[in-house]
Amino acid sequence: MASVEDGRLVRVERDLDHPTGGAICIKARTAPEFVHHPDRLTTPLLRTAPKGSGDPEFRPISWEEALDLVASRLEAIAAADGPEAVAFAVTTPSGTAIADSFGWIHRLAHAFGSPNLVFATENCNWHKDFTPGLTWGAGIGMPDYAHTGTILLWGFNPTATWLSQVEPIRAAQRRGAKLVVIDPRRQGLARSADLWLGLRPGTDGALALGLAHLLLERGGADEAFLRRFTDAPFLVRDDDGAVLTEADLIGPGGTATPLVWDDVADAARPLRQGVAASLSGVRQVPCGGGVVTCRPVLARLRERCAEYPPERVANITGLAVADVERLADWLTDARPVSFFTWTGTAQHSHATQTSRALTVLYALTGSLDAEGGNVWFNRPATRDIAGFEWVTGDTRARTLGIDDRPLGPPRRGWITTRDLFRTITTRDPYAIRALVSFGGNFALTKPGTERPQDALSALDFFVATELFPTPSCQQADLVLPAASAWERSGLQAGFAVDAEAEGWLQLRPAVVPPVGESRSDTDIVFQLATRLGLAERFFGGNPDDGLRHVLEPTGVSLETLRANPRGVRVDVGSGIGRARQAGFATASGRVELLATSLGRIGEDPLPTYHAPAMSPEGRPDLPAFPLRLTCAKWPQFCHSQQRQDSSIREAMPHALVQIHPEAAAVRGILHGDHVTVSTPHGHFTAHAELTPGMRTDVVCAQYGWWTPASPWSPRDESYNEAIDGAIADAPSGSNAMRAYLCEVTRIA
Repeated sequence: MASVEDGRLVRVERDLDHPTGGAICIKARTAPEFVHHPDRLTTPLLRTAPKGSGDPEFRPISWEEALDLVASRLEAIAAADGPEAVAFAVTTPSGTAIADSFGWIHRLAHAFGSPNLVFATENCNWHKDFTPGLTWGAGIGMPDYAHTGTILLWGFNPTATWLSQVEPIRAAQRRGAKLVVIDPRRQGLARSADLWLGLRPGTDGALALGLAHLLLERGGADEAFLRRFTDAPFLVRDDDGAVLTEADLIGPGGTATPLVWDDVADAARPLRQGVAASLSGVRQVPCGGGVVTCRPVLARLRERCAEYPPERVANITGLAVADVERLADWLTDARPVSFFTWTGTAQHSHATQTSRALTVLYALTGSLDAEGGNVWFNRPATRDIAGFEWVTGDTRARTLGIDDRPLGPPRRGWITTRDLFRTITTRDPYAIRALVSFGGNFALTKPGTERPQDALSALDFFVATELFPTPSCQQADLVLPAASAWERSGLQAGFAVDAEAEGWLQLRPAVVPPVGESRSDTDIVFQLATRLGLAERFFGGNPDDGLRHVLEPTGVSLETLRANPRGVRVDVGSGIGRARQAGFATASGRVELLATSLGRIGEDPLPTYHAPAMSPEGRPDLPAFPLRLTCAKWPQFCHSQQRQDSSIREAMPHALVQIHPEAAAVRGILHGDHVTVSTPHGHFTAHAELTPGMRTDVVCAQYGWWTPASPWSPRDESYNEAIDGAIADAPSGSNAMRAYLCEVTRIA
């Protein structure tokens, strides 16, 4: 709830009548300082100094002049080199306030015809919302905390990243549910967990496979779920790894129905109701005039997981064998199991296989899409306005990275800054001459990328929409001032945490007028679309008509929402069990332990483990860097934001790096010392925070740090400068930001 006095935001408090209103973080409490900060951008700014000269020497211009300039430059570039010569960029909707405009920005890019949108999904939500689709056709869903038996938080600390999950988790603990936290640091809910597993960063996949081994070896896997809802009984050829089908068995006239081994008939049969499908054994199946040796998917998975007995898992992860076995027992006996993971398992060199290991392990518990497990709660059925339906095959084929990562973000047009900057400077495979960016500050929130300033300087036209001048604006030709979340309305359909919250529909009103001449991102998009001749696809340039289009399927009118600014409850049902009834959104309609789509691009279709690329195991040739560098969010800041808030900066004036007291003592480092963190790629500086609650071989730093007082100055505290952006997960492009070789030295 926001309090306003004399047109100024003065206070933000909890709203206990809202499904998630009981959770409020320090960033909301300091919102008045953020909104009314004197450094806010308040008018469009046009560069007057040459690029590369340091200070851009911006001068104010009117909105009419600014928007006309953008439209004319984009139209001229597209006319000369095609719409692919213009790239767009958007910041993360999960870590910023861009969510209200996220779909409209996509719609603008798609209506314009650009194949490329920079969005840091590969390092944020891809492995939460999309990679699980390789296993069960959807994102990981939400834990049904109210009915769960075991909660598994894996590389996810909700006290720093999603406060509205904290109380449901604590309530589950109070009624007897077990809480397990897997994280190199004992922070947040890990302090009150029933079991904390402080593993080495990047070894999550080995732990997941080891736990799966114990469930399969000790009879802890839910075989009824595996038979009915997964591909576990499908027969797979030993020679080429293909799933056998009815067509293989009987030839022409046969269908693509998978074959299983019928224990009663002692023969291969198409999978149909009533067939007693086996989950084990080596089988000989007559096919095409010969005999094919094959095994069920689960038998192949069992062999893969058997490579990770508890002793090997302990050696890889640094955990105790007893703790690994105890967790396996809980996953068997304290069901239903629910889990959540986010960037802690995403920002690694083999993130896709880690995600596969986690989702396959979870499938073995049989808790998916069931009460107390991970479910997909129903939410109000709004229309998607992103415009993906306008993207032709030819357009998508020109998306940067699509050939290298056909199953990754490029299939939705989401590209990396690495690919963008390379293309700008080399003009291969084509010229990119303009960039229109809505937030992001990728100079500080993306790992070290080759020649970023050279690339931005080489652009004919670079537009940045921001709330404050940031390092990413340094090479901009035009900076547009964005309104904050408190100065514009925003629609939210569903608030994620439970069935009640997901059924909540709200159009949050602006609580104060926009500061200066700042405008909402949505307003900027609609104005640009109109000037670009795209008004027809933007409801005649009327955002209210656009909202009515979005809301129509819900049955709730725009006027009703405006009359009820705290939101309304929509009766949508729970959604639990929907996938079990209708089928999972995979090719087989089942949970797929064997990801044949990965096999088609040369990746292992079974989950596997690789040591982190920049770990002591991955690079034993670099002994000068014995520590493992990881990063995390602190509650005070999100990405590179909130650095302007003096009250927060007073409490945390310097970038911090957490180091265990034992590791610090060996290096002569005391609490508060100014230190250098060096990696094989670069270095940054920070102040040491001695932290007993973490592994002795791990240091944890903050990324996104900068000094707003001098946005064009060198960034000695930038975590990203020490990370090689070229080291990435092959299928998704995720960067190796959470398990990196390093050393820490005291600055005299």
